[in-house]
Amino acid sequence: MEKKKIKSIQRCPECGSTNLIEDPNRGEIICKDCGLVLKEEIIDTGQEWRAFDSEQMSRRARGGAPLTFTKHDKGMTTEIGKGVGELYKVPAKKRAQYYRLTKWHKRLIKSKDRNLSFALSELQRIVSFLNLSKSIHERIARYYEEAVNKGLVRGRSIESVIAALAYAVSREFGSPRTLDEISEASGVEKREIGRTYRYIARELDLRILPADPITFVPRFCSMLGLSDKVQAKAIEILKNAKKSEVISGKGPTGVAAAAIYIASVLVG
Repeated sequence: MEKKKIKSIQRCPECGSTNLIEDPNRGEIICKDCGLVLKEEIIDTGQEWRAFDSEQMSRRARGGAPLTFTKHDKGMTTEIGKGVGELYKVPAKKRAQYYRLTKWHKRLIKSKDRNLSFALSELQRIVSFLNLSKSIHERIARYYEEAVNKGLVRGRSIESVIAALAYAVSREFGSPRTLDEISEASGVEKREIGRTYRYIARELDLRILPADPITFVPRFCSMLGLSDKVQAKAIEILKNAKKSEVISGKGPTGVAAAAIYIASVLVG
């Protein structure tokens, strides 16, 4: 059986050697120099099968997908299939049984799950529209479920809460989106998004720092098709402006736009 070397700072208490090996077949850690067994009966927590490519790994793996807040059931619940193509090949009695099971399955879904299911489909649409990262998507979904559990969504539209959280979390991750962008993506008025954002942030104790104008520069330059030199110059201008505190209290998007304009003029 092939033995692999132990990559740690362990030393043999007998001879002081660090030349230790693990024998997975015996479940032992052994000093290669003096033969002392340092540890035995080690449980192998790895899979018992081998795979030589990603296709084999996918086919042989028996664990499910990782838990995710972007699905209302965390990705754990099984559902009755919606396809009916093969259904007509089975006897009529079995088809009737299938339809009864489907009906009861829909009835048993809780109202909270229905709320989450709709909200997360809306979130998926907004995330796609705004091109937000997977980590931002996951965090928004987690905050939304927390808001539902605390009763913060009651009396407010799902769209406005999702929009407010998208605004908050994109800033939290240093990839902010403007209220105009959030409003366009969600179809919710900016005033309503702002009002909901302040309420949700207070109730969930979200400590979101003011947006840094620099975080808007790469995306704005990309949207305008400007060069890396213009982007670097705009960031340099903003860093100098922050040191002199001339942009304190100014709107971050306006400041970023001004810096990009100046940089494009200077760079040509």
